[in-house]
Amino acid sequence: MGLTARMSGIFDRFLNLGSSPNDTEQERAYKSTHVLMSGVTAPVVSLWSVFYGVLGLGLAAAIPLVYASLTVIGLVVVARTKEIAAFRRSQLSMWLLLPFLLQWSVGGFVNASGVAMWAIGAPLLASLIGAVPGPWFLGFAGLSIFSGVVDNRLAAGAAALPTSVIVTLFVLNFLGVAFVIYVCLRYFIGERERTRTALEEERQKSEHLLLNILPERIAERLKGGEDVIADRISDVTILFADLVGSTALSEQLSAERLVEVLNDVFTSFDDLSDAFGLEKIKVIGDAYMVVGGLRAPDHDHTARVADMALAMRDALSEARFDGVGELQMRFGIHAGPVIAGVIGRRKFSYDLYGDTVNTAARMESHGLAGEIQVTEEIFNRLDRRYVLEPCGTIEVKGKGPMVTYLLRSAHLPIGDSIGETSEMS
Repeated sequence: MGLTARMSGIFDRFLNLGSSPNDTEQERAYKSTHVLMSGVTAPVVSLWSVFYGVLGLGLAAAIPLVYASLTVIGLVVVARTKEIAAFRRSQLSMWLLLPFLLQWSVGGFVNASGVAMWAIGAPLLASLIGAVPGPWFLGFAGLSIFSGVVDNRLAAGAAALPTSVIVTLFVLNFLGVAFVIYVCLRYFIGERERTRTALEEERQKSEHLLLNILPERIAERLKGGEDVIADRISDVTILFADLVGSTALSEQLSAERLVEVLNDVFTSFDDLSDAFGLEKIKVIGDAYMVVGGLRAPDHDHTARVADMALAMRDALSEARFDGVGELQMRFGIHAGPVIAGVIGRRKFSYDLYGDTVNTAARMESHGLAGEIQVTEEIFNRLDRRYVLEPCGTIEVKGKGPMVTYLLRSAHLPIGDSIGETSEMS
């Protein structure tokens, strides 16, 4: 590791010595800015202690030294306790009071070269370290007015300093205050931008996750503040698909391998759902549910659901997994009205309800492996565009006798009829 990298690591550890894992990004920014402010100011004002000591002004030399010493002690306490509230109050108090005390000890505004301007850092920096700046500004204003009232008395009893010394200290005070405030402002602005970028990335991740759970228009309504989302939709087409022999497969494969296989299968189905402009509603175990007709306007959702069912069946027949035999699914399709809504406040889900849903599920559960069973409603909608084979009348649990069909393929050649194709099948 290079010297620059090592120095950068040490600097980062220093800035975060008051931070704890439970801190928010904003709290961490406040704390690190505060540590930076203290760490920069303490060595800078120590130079003032040396300067005034050389001039023989013992009290003036002691005041910056007191600040630097208390700051070092405070940083050690913060590093151990991670509590910064008391340190923040003491720092702002010293920033506000000590410059004025130093100015009064030297002999007023001119003789002290306006050293009290350091006190403006208290209200300016308060908001950067999580404090309310108003009271500190009022304190600064009050002390400034008081200093103006007593300035003549202080100047009359002060030792005369050479003009060159006064001018030099004016320059150093201006530069010192500007340097500390500039460094802290630049750092805090950079941290705020970094935090804003991180929050935006998290927002995008949350948005992406929300869109993986809910249809886009439903997600927008939730973000818009709707508490109850419930819609009556006059016509949708629902497809259920369920893996055949999943119990035996779970006994045959390890847990990791089973999840891996299911993930590959259902991820390919998700891609097909997007390609056909349909909405995946949910996966329950090894069952997959998708619907067409939720996106308006949508006049041919039944055909697109049929196309997806055929594509799912083809994709599954072509899929090969090491250590796994050929996978098959049962498919069921029905169309009609539903009620759609979001249920729950935590781990919420968007789902469909009604007889249409139940009938589509029955088409799947009463079907055959590798077959797409559809109702007479679907047959009527797909007639002469798809190859459908009559199954006759079957007894459906909860529904009684129903006429059903098997969807074989799409797009009959021109001139062929359903009957002719069925006979060929």
